[in-house]
Amino acid sequence: MIKRLLAIAFIYVGASLAWLVLGGTIATRTHSADNRLHDRVQSVWGVAQTQAAPTAFYDTQFKTQETVTENGKQKVVERSQAIAHAVAPSASDVAVNLVLEHRQKGLMWYATYAVDFRGDYEFRNPDSAAQPMRYVLSLPSATALYDGLTFVVNGQSVTPTIADNTAFSIGQLGPGETAKVRVAYRSQGLETWAYSFGDKVKPVRNFHLAMLTNFADIDFPENTLAATTRQRSVGGWKLDWNYQNLLSGYQIAMAMPQKLQPGPLASEISFFAPVSLFFFFFVMFILTTTRNLELHPMNYFFLAAAFFAFHLLLAYLVDHMEIHWAFVLSSVISVALVVSYLRIVVGHSFALREAALAQFTFLVLFSFAFFFKGFTGLAITIGAVLTLFIAMQMTASVRWQEKFAVRPPALPGHA
Repeated sequence: MIKRLLAIAFIYVGASLAWLVLGGTIATRTHSADNRLHDRVQSVWGVAQTQAAPTAFYDTQFKTQETVTENGKQKVVERSQAIAHAVAPSASDVAVNLVLEHRQKGLMWYATYAVDFRGDYEFRNPDSAAQPMRYVLSLPSATALYDGLTFVVNGQSVTPTIADNTAFSIGQLGPGETAKVRVAYRSQGLETWAYSFGDKVKPVRNFHLAMLTNFADIDFPENTLAATTRQRSVGGWKLDWNYQNLLSGYQIAMAMPQKLQPGPLASEISFFAPVSLFFFFFVMFILTTTRNLELHPMNYFFLAAAFFAFHLLLAYLVDHMEIHWAFVLSSVISVALVVSYLRIVVGHSFALREAALAQFTFLVLFSFAFFFKGFTGLAITIGAVLTLFIAMQMTASVRWQEKFAVRPPALPGHA
């Protein structure tokens, strides 16, 4: 018995090392491919976008006097200089429509989105004189497309000037007067969309942003402002941010929901496989011992190989089919290998009932728990405790001294 246990332990350690290699291979494939494919997705769909609030600028002139020396003589020269003044919107009404579409490249899913942006802003001339006001919209990224870019100033459509990743228009504004500016465009990006009030803590007055999503799993990243009101819409949410007089350095942002990542998931399941195999071997040993069935260490070797076949198939099927279907196909093949093998070794009844149920529990269900982030550890713990309870009940009457007793070798001529 002791030699058999040592042989089984050796097989278990060898299988565990094989899973570590497989899990590391999947992780390496995923990481190297992600670095390459992420850049390719960005080149097509653009990067994560952050739209900054527009700003109006006007210049005031003043004169300075400077003493200079020419031909050995000093004289006073008068110079004109300009000071640029920035004017934040006195009111903002922003509408954003985010349409999410996941795209798979290799072992990874990428959360791409299309965005319709519209902003209605009011700018007030604080100067006592009329000023040529310059309305500037900083575009989120130089590596993105902007379709249907429009500028409307006081109801008049204007053609903006594009320079240094900004779009701007100039209009005359009288003292104390207010200009209404509308900007709009359609674009696309990756993973997150954000709206920024500026780099530092700034006052924001009379602000409203309405966001419409086509996805229900909304997520506000850390250090961002959560929506003040939420309302469910068809397939998503209608979110509103309303502020009358806000002072904050935070921005408004939305992180696109991520799908299950086939590569990292397959890697996690492979790294966890030794735990599944340990429970399976433990249950098989208990069952065969209590029922006086004989399983040779070579039988355990082939059972471990059938377990490994599940993870090997899963690792390479996720490249070519949806992760759930790859999981189902790998599970069916692995269970079929074990059942078809054990029906010959120990009989149909044990293979179809006890062995199949044990493999389904410790391989299929334990692995499927990784599909539910946050509940994996709890599900496996519950399964482990139930397994321990059942094993204790089944073996409470077993005389282990007799099972592990070392029998003396038979004498010559004796059976």
